[in-house]
Amino acid sequence: MGRGLADAFAICRQTFEEADAALGESLSRTIFEGPEDQLTLTENAQPAILAVSVAAARLLASRGFTPDFVAGHSLGEYSANVVAGTFSFADALQLVRRRGRYMQEAVPAGEGAMAAILGLDADQVLRACAEAAEGDVVSAANLNGGGQVAIAGTAAAVARAGARAKALGARRVIPLTVSAPFHCALMKPAQERLAPELRALRTSAPTVPIVANVDAEVKRDAGAAIEALVHQVSAPVRWEAVVTRLAFEGVTTYVEVGPGAVLSGLVRKIHRDSTVVTFGGPDNLPGVEDAIGGSRGSRPAAARAT
Repeated sequence: MGRGLADAFAICRQTFEEADAALGESLSRTIFEGPEDQLTLTENAQPAILAVSVAAARLLASRGFTPDFVAGHSLGEYSANVVAGTFSFADALQLVRRRGRYMQEAVPAGEGAMAAILGLDADQVLRACAEAAEGDVVSAANLNGGGQVAIAGTAAAVARAGARAKALGARRVIPLTVSAPFHCALMKPAQERLAPELRALRTSAPTVPIVANVDAEVKRDAGAAIEALVHQVSAPVRWEAVVTRLAFEGVTTYVEVGPGAVLSGLVRKIHRDSTVVTFGGPDNLPGVEDAIGGSRGSRPAAARAT
């Protein structure tokens, strides 16, 4: 992950060197070489994905490709704020490492769970959660669009809600391999720990608008962007609404910046007449150049998942 960018482009190598310096360790070695069990620990995975995403975004900016809007899915909203200049890359790296740790520590291992519900609309998923809760926590965590909603909560309640969703007509219910039940009320302790740290960051006014997960509203000042990140910890990611808002604002071209292509598939289902490309390595660069070069006068958006 990210190795091709670092090998090919000095600006990307410098970004990974910055990440190592900010964290006081060789994050880049873990990103490039693993071991996988260390990379996938939440407190490592979050700064790793952030670093790769920012490296890719900086390369695009160095070639004149800058977005008119930015948005990110969960952790990706931190990458979006770094690109917009709301806070520094170094501060973001340190913060998301603690974010990962706080989220992991909020719920004892094995007590929480998440599942993806496929082929059932969001209202029916919410109904399944309400009918299955029985006093426990279970709720929609990712409203991803395209007939995909992830739920999170206590392990027993998530299992009951999955069964209820199947009874209501869900095509599939897929348990997710996650380290914690993200974006639900069980994350309130993590939110309370992270909030003062977010509010203490040195910030600047975003240079481009950010469409936030928590309400799909456009954030044009640092205070609003920070508060969106505070509430995002325990609130659902409203990705379908984010893309719908971007389309309303005139966005027609989306570049998914960083590792993976999950968001690209979701965007294509939500905004069907848009142009969507991914950029996670050198081989993707011609596609981005073609997409953005052919859409001058439209409004590109950068997006990042996690």
